[in-house]
Amino acid sequence: MIDPPRSQDDYPDRDIDCQEALEPAFQLLMVDALSYGWSPDEARRALRKLIAAHKVADVENAKVETTLALIRAAQRVGNR
Repeated sequence: MIDPPRSQDDYPDRDIDCQEALEPAFQLLMVDALSYGWSPDEARRALRKLIAAHKVADVENAKVETTLALIRAAQRVGNR
């Protein structure tokens, strides 16, 4: 179970709280990876690549959302 932030608003040490909340799940993930034969370096590299891919996906999703918003706005203007 991952603990939620103390507040939905920004606050000092929110990043640290997030790290502490994710740490147990991260440790379990690493233990599982090692138990199935992956080396620590392989698991860490895979996680870094997954994080990078997730960031790229976030950027691309934002571009798609912007494009869709522009199309919807143009359609509303055209329907007047």
